[in-house]
Amino acid sequence: MSTAPGNPFPYKLIATDLDGTLLRSDETVSERTREALAAATAAGAAHIVVTGRAVPWTRHILDDLGYRGLAVCGQGAQVYHAGEHRLLTSVTLDRQLAGLALSKIEAEVGPLALAASRDGLDGEVLVGPGYRVQEGSLPVVAFDQVAELWSAPLNKVYIQHPELGDDELARIARQVVGSLVDVVMAGEGVVELLPLGLSKATGLSLAARRLGCRSTDTIAFGDMPNDIPMFGWAEHGVAMANAHDELKAVAHEITASNEDDGIAVVLEQLLGT
Repeated sequence: MSTAPGNPFPYKLIATDLDGTLLRSDETVSERTREALAAATAAGAAHIVVTGRAVPWTRHILDDLGYRGLAVCGQGAQVYHAGEHRLLTSVTLDRQLAGLALSKIEAEVGPLALAASRDGLDGEVLVGPGYRVQEGSLPVVAFDQVAELWSAPLNKVYIQHPELGDDELARIARQVVGSLVDVVMAGEGVVELLPLGLSKATGLSLAARRLGCRSTDTIAFGDMPNDIPMFGWAEHGVAMANAHDELKAVAHEITASNEDDGIAVVLEQLLGT
């Protein structure tokens, strides 16, 4: 869908993933992309961030952007009001089911390295022995005993295997525990266990209703398999050039990479600029 100069922007809602999509590798947003989003919102669209990151790992980026709208965080578990620094909705993972799921996966593939995201505006990310954390300034809290994982409500559990790749680990975990929890691959080294039925699509649909928008009003941008449900919900799904092949396979369009202003390329075309 495109529009000529002077016509309204064809979508009411622009949903963007963060890592690998809106953000460049240095966790910044280019000036070109900022300007394209500003032009689209000036033309009547709302921009909503939809990320796998929980609120504590997202808030500083939104603040830096001057972003004051709604954001969907934690793979859809949290709807967050950035302007008010307020959590509007939150879904937690059943810890008993999560523990059962972990034991079943480990029975199949052997010991896992674990991490978990605690619920809440200031929820800590707990990281266990052997879990490889991506470089960056995001805060984590180390734990030694698995029992520490279950001491407070969680949004998700992260799993890593010393030998299996991410796609293979996610595939096996989905086969073994897909009836207990949802399993998503959200990035390099990031395989997550989520509440059953939770996805970016469920969180986005909640946020969209608050904004008076529908799926048919929405264009979505992403790069990883965890964006597939969001693409299924939105009217138009745009995969970045750097996207995972599984997402490209279901995308309506493929744009330039996150490093090359892929979001701006599409928005500028729709704006006729």
